[in-house]
Amino acid sequence: MKKHFLIISCLFLAAPFAAIAQETKSLFNGKDLNGWHIDVPDMDKDPKLKTPFIIRNGLLVSLGAPGGHLITDAQYENFRLTFQYRFAGKPGNCGALVFVSTPRALYDMFPKSIEVQMMHQNAGDFWCIQEDITTPDMERRRGPKANWGVNGDKLRRIPNLTDGSEKPLGEWNSMTIECVKNSIKVWLNGDFVNYGYNATAQKGQIALQAEGAEVEFKKVELTPIKALTK
Repeated sequence: MKKHFLIISCLFLAAPFAAIAQETKSLFNGKDLNGWHIDVPDMDKDPKLKTPFIIRNGLLVSLGAPGGHLITDAQYENFRLTFQYRFAGKPGNCGALVFVSTPRALYDMFPKSIEVQMMHQNAGDFWCIQEDITTPDMERRRGPKANWGVNGDKLRRIPNLTDGSEKPLGEWNSMTIECVKNSIKVWLNGDFVNYGYNATAQKGQIALQAEGAEVEFKKVELTPIKALTK
């Protein structure tokens, strides 16, 4: 009787953790781009162009050109997005976008969103793309308030909070982006690198960029959450 009670008790205690584990889902299956769609303006003009987003050796790869975005079919809100990435060749530019909505809203290329920068030596910056966000100490970090904006030549970049958080070239970086309501927190390789609130959006699609450099991705996962990590 005691043995049966112990087994039942262990199962009961384990159940909540099993439920939590099941909530995390992979956004990339390692085989194809199921659940995503590609938006590359130059491919509209020349259908013979090859897509910049491919699967290679089980990795999701952004070749960097032609420029564009790989966008989830589904919208998300109140989530933790985690992924690993590395520059496959020369260092360069890329980004992960959250709260994605209207495609090609800026420069006929970038969708309306908040970008979390992955550019080498600038990973963790925020870029405002037809959406805005507030951060602590923003005037010092973003520049003169009169020049803030979300398009054109306005000050759209809000630099991250740390230096030296990126791994050496060729090594895998781990990025975590939490979005709850209209707030965003970002960690890079375990370092807390940015925080913003009062964003002008609180849900949308997720996108990865092709922006000039070849980048490999793996373990792209999303977990529903109710509050930002403190």
